[in-house]
Amino acid sequence: MNDFDRVAEKVDKKIRFYRNLMSYVLVNAFLAIINFLFTPEFWWVLFPVFFWGIGVVIDFFKAFLFADAFGDDYRERKIAEEMEKMKL
Repeated sequence: MNDFDRVAEKVDKKIRFYRNLMSYVLVNAFLAIINFLFTPEFWWVLFPVFFWGIGVVIDFFKAFLFADAFGDDYRERKIAEEMEKMKL
């Protein structure tokens, strides 16, 4: 994989995160309004907020924190590290 493909993959992950975040905020705001208007005694909206939120957090980690940690070249880096260790 060349440098352009790696950068394009990082950008795609960031775009995916921002789209998912925007959908998360808009849909859950709409659901919260519906919940407040029709069933204010039971906050069922917390279930999609929580479970969809887990997915948003995972996308954030993939896009920003662990973008290079386990990429395509991870295996090659680990092999090179082990080879260096064996040379002592």
